[in-house]
Amino acid sequence: MKIDHVVTGGPCWVELGSAEPAAAKEFYRELFGWRAETDPRPEAGGYTVLQLDGAPVAALSPLYAPGQPTAWTVSFAVEDADATAAAVTAAGGRVVLGPLDVFDAGRFAVVADRGGAVFSLWQPRAFRGAAVLNRPGALGWVELQTRDPAAACHFYPAVFDWSVTAGEHYTQWGVAGADFGGMTTLGEQVPPEVRPHWLPYFAVADVDAVVHRATGLGARTLLGVTDVPDGPRIAVLSDPQGAVFGVHLAGTEG
Repeated sequence: MKIDHVVTGGPCWVELGSAEPAAAKEFYRELFGWRAETDPRPEAGGYTVLQLDGAPVAALSPLYAPGQPTAWTVSFAVEDADATAAAVTAAGGRVVLGPLDVFDAGRFAVVADRGGAVFSLWQPRAFRGAAVLNRPGALGWVELQTRDPAAACHFYPAVFDWSVTAGEHYTQWGVAGADFGGMTTLGEQVPPEVRPHWLPYFAVADVDAVVHRATGLGARTLLGVTDVPDGPRIAVLSDPQGAVFGVHLAGTEG
């Protein structure tokens, strides 16, 4: 990611909905050193902010709806959640939830693109989002995995005015001249039950060491440590509860 702070249109937050929040807290504390701080208000529903050296970097919550999978959700910063949600539907996507106010922190909506990949919109008020990006232990890259890349290349620029840089093997998304994420295609070899989704990557100082530590804590390796041609060293993991995320060598992305 070539941005190290929250900008409008870029990724601003990442949130894990888990069937076992207590176990997830322990796993990510051991893996990334995140400290969990749960909002004590009953109306907050157990929402927990995960901090790196005292700075908010991610969140964790119980599953709020029947059938909700244990998964990470990526949020993008917007100036007006209602207007952007309307732009999502105009571009062929759908609104899953909201827009709704979150106390005085901001306003959000959960939406899906034309292919069904779910993500969130965040209109900041008192809370802007991640205080740290693109450094070890923080969100460093986001990747859309889709079965219809052509539709995605129309949808996201229409909603967010993103730039699209299509290389020989990989397409990258950018905002305000800085790339922050990319896109891969779920081909026929990928089982149909794997739905289009946004995959967060966390920056780390040593990919091999983090993968070794994660598997020792009960994670599964979905993509072993790989050096991407002209790109970073990466791996993709599934935490013990089944949430999928990636890690990449800090400072080599994009």
